[in-house]
Amino acid sequence: MKDKNYTFDKVRIVMVNTTEPGNIGAAARAMKNMNLSKLYLVNPRGYPSAVATARASGADDVLSSAVVCESLEQALQGVHLVVGASARQRNIKWRQMDVVGTCGEIQKNTAIENQTVAVVFGTEKSGLTNEELDLCQILMTIPGNPDYFSLNVASAIQVFAYQNYVYATTTKFEASNNELASFNELENFYEHLAQVLEHIDYFEEKRPKALLMRRLRRFFGRATPEKEEVAIFRGILRNIKPFKG
Repeated sequence: MKDKNYTFDKVRIVMVNTTEPGNIGAAARAMKNMNLSKLYLVNPRGYPSAVATARASGADDVLSSAVVCESLEQALQGVHLVVGASARQRNIKWRQMDVVGTCGEIQKNTAIENQTVAVVFGTEKSGLTNEELDLCQILMTIPGNPDYFSLNVASAIQVFAYQNYVYATTTKFEASNNELASFNELENFYEHLAQVLEHIDYFEEKRPKALLMRRLRRFFGRATPEKEEVAIFRGILRNIKPFKG
């Protein structure tokens, strides 16, 4: 029976540029088994599909309520924590956590009233791009055999959904009133910050904009800033003289 303290409805699964409709159906089935229902699809290929419906094996309601988006930014509107799933090592390290630790972070964040989380999964062949990971605060990894690790995207969603179910049903966090900055608020802050840095000619060849902004995103992502804290930074940026943005 669903407990009133469960936070499943606050977690959305986002699949980006999925090329095999069957994986969408299998993901819906995995989600429903673990009490998740919020599915967002970014530019899915060949969807809707009879293959997806067949692979869903009874999770038709999850498929029928799936939200199809044109961009990852659109799929992340309104969330407060964005988790990107990746098995690949990156030259620039995002904040990385295994699936167990990630579920702990999700539960802490969803314990705050009205806060939601998105867990993003990339394409079957290449996962998430660096640009897509720039929109995430945490890079979630699933431990496995170091000599052979080739986890299907639907299987990765199943692993996460199971661990999230276990964590949600065995762990409780006290409710908090400290509202985190939303995805939208953080993106507006990063845009404002980039404008100010451009205005003061901070970017140069040894400090290229793309690399520096990625590092700054990682810095603030680790801090998980609250709504009021981002407002303070925005106020500081607005008062940098003679910048008027």
